[in-house]
Amino acid sequence: MDQSPCQHKKDDNILGKDSNRGAMADIYDQIGGKIRELRTTLKGKGISQEDLARAVKTTANTVSRWETATYKPSIADLEVLARFFGVPIAVFFPEAQAASRANALISATADLDDRDLEEVTLYARFRRAQRPKRKA
Repeated sequence: MDQSPCQHKKDDNILGKDSNRGAMADIYDQIGGKIRELRTTLKGKGISQEDLARAVKTTANTVSRWETATYKPSIADLEVLARFFGVPIAVFFPEAQAASRANALISATADLDDRDLEEVTLYARFRRAQRPKRKA
């Protein structure tokens, strides 16, 4: 049995999974595919499952099982993976990509003080006002 500290158990309640295997099984397949894609393309050449496992303090077996959706990575696991790969956690959730513009804005302005945030808001309003009007 895997002795890693990761929370990857076969828990049907992680990420809101219910008894319906269809849609949620697909998301775990997509998450696993994204983990594999990020791992195999890292720095243009990729890294092994063993190297990724060492970096995120788990086992190569766990990485393999995440990639094949045998194990379901927890949100904490995905946060560690996102930090390692230098990507937002939203990349693991295809439906969340629609909100990526908002996430990018939130991320870019997160540490601004109120005055700077107001300046960014005013600039955004200015830019919107500069767009050509669309005909109805």
